[in-house]
Amino acid sequence: MNRETGCQQRKRGIMKEKGKREERKSPSKTGLRSAVAALIASVAIFAAMLQTEKNILTRYEKESIYVAVKEIPKGQLISPENYQQYFQQRQLDKTCIPQTALRSPEQIAGLRAIYDIEPGVLLTSGMFQEQSEILTGMDRPVIAGFKADDICQVAGGVLRAGDRVNIYSVREEGTVLVWADVYVQQVFDAAGAMIGNEDGVSSAQRINVYLDEAEVETFYSELARGSLQVVKLVDGQR
Repeated sequence: MNRETGCQQRKRGIMKEKGKREERKSPSKTGLRSAVAALIASVAIFAAMLQTEKNILTRYEKESIYVAVKEIPKGQLISPENYQQYFQQRQLDKTCIPQTALRSPEQIAGLRAIYDIEPGVLLTSGMFQEQSEILTGMDRPVIAGFKADDICQVAGGVLRAGDRVNIYSVREEGTVLVWADVYVQQVFDAAGAMIGNEDGVSSAQRINVYLDEAEVETFYSELARGSLQVVKLVDGQR
């Protein structure tokens, strides 16, 4: 049998001792790797939770809009002086607000309601017509007035600001259309008191309308040739 020399025995002893040290170190390395993995997982979970929270908060972000605090009658002119009578600011989830919603006083002045708007309705630009749209095509817009002797001449007196009317002159030779699609600016009763759009009772007998200055002379000349008759245009008739 071969016998190990002293040098070989010492070498084998050193190798055994080295193996034992590595075995003792191995559990520590495994524990460290586990701790690092756990830390990385915790950071990832925390980041995911933060992102989820951000998404939830963004989803329910609030924004100011306007709603009708009371009924806004068709044709009602909204101005800086009266908008608080009809408009009220509310906070609403941003995701529920349409792009055309009215959000600031700067968007409101000079608007007229296209139709009756019920209380509580979220207000959008499509519900109103800008004053400038009414005057489109007029070089020098003016307000002209005329008077009816009897409410039967002006659709039973139910005219209000914002209405569109055709004005006729009734003559011996027949009825003549004097002016078509005229926008009513304001109406008054027989005593000259202004009638608001929220008033559904009072009869209008004095009517102001928008005309181009160049048309005023012809307008009154045609009216003077016969008896006045006003026909109110219904929605969609224009």
